[in-house]
Amino acid sequence: MPVTLTEEQTALATAIAEFARREIPDKAARDRLTVDGPHSDVVYRKMADLGWLGIALPEAYGGADGSMTDLLVFLEETAYHQAPIGGFGTTIITAAAIQKFGSEAQKQDLLGRVCRGDVLSISMSEPGAGSDVGGLTCKATKTEDGWLVDGQKTWCSNAHIASHILLVARTSTEGGKHDGLTMFVVPTDAEGLEMRGIETMGGKEVNDLYFTNCRLPADAVVGTEGQGWRQLMAGLNLERMILAGLMLGLGRRAFDDTLAYVKQREQFGRPVGTFQAMRHRIADNATELAATTLLVHDTAHTIDANPTALFPKEASMAKLKATELAKHLSLEGMQMLGGYGYATEYGMERLLRQSVVSTVYGGTSEIQRDIIGKTLGL
Repeated sequence: MPVTLTEEQTALATAIAEFARREIPDKAARDRLTVDGPHSDVVYRKMADLGWLGIALPEAYGGADGSMTDLLVFLEETAYHQAPIGGFGTTIITAAAIQKFGSEAQKQDLLGRVCRGDVLSISMSEPGAGSDVGGLTCKATKTEDGWLVDGQKTWCSNAHIASHILLVARTSTEGGKHDGLTMFVVPTDAEGLEMRGIETMGGKEVNDLYFTNCRLPADAVVGTEGQGWRQLMAGLNLERMILAGLMLGLGRRAFDDTLAYVKQREQFGRPVGTFQAMRHRIADNATELAATTLLVHDTAHTIDANPTALFPKEASMAKLKATELAKHLSLEGMQMLGGYGYATEYGMERLLRQSVVSTVYGGTSEIQRDIIGKTLGL
């Protein structure tokens, strides 16, 4: 990495690389582990046993009390080595909301589950409310002994492998569209919740959720009733940095695999990477990767220096740049590998499938640009 890390962070990166070489030694092993989707419970729980999954959680609940930079190192390295832990991103986003706003009982239960290897999910999007979360209509109605939830959610990542879902539902129509939203903890085996998988080019990742008279206890509320939007906003640094870290690691993988190929692949009596047209593209991509690495790590250090502050411009820039670069480098890899880029044998098509959606979820690139523009007074 062209950045300065502590001894502990460097040791973590090395340990992840050694773990990946041992547990996922080749493509055949990765294919066996991901036959049911991009998350392997076996690999995930081995990481839990090593204490890695609680890297961003307080020690009081089994975590490691890590910094944003610690988390970034974990994300980047696991993505680079293609560890099949697709459930980690939504888990740590959900865990952070529980850590900040949950009751003591919710923290003890759910944060402990995270450290032991359970997956958590978060559900915001609906058929009529994607980027505009304030437009959601899934309704939670207060009853004598709790809440009754009715409505549909969609694009819910990892709900099918999660123990619990952090649901954002409308509890009031008073005030503006961002008022009256509330967070709830919902067990995935709750009566009245039906889940249907959505087929995607990335495999089994996302789901439609249907709530029909789904009863929740009064203590299912996370934080303050009606303050769900403000609570969501408090987690934006983390969500964007998770995606930036994952795609930075994936982009490095795509670049390194492409570079290795063009060095050894010969046509017209010489390695294809020595032709000027190819060499210049590689040089440009290396420069972009170095610049993006510095941007993402600098943003992590900025957040670590003031962890309670929101950095909408910096976090949006990191997410925008890293996700767009990962998609670009994967496409470049497919082009430079020629037919082998299209073949599953070489793995570049897998990187493209993983990266192409990253400019959509967690706030599209267009939304990130809009946020950045607003912070500049536009």
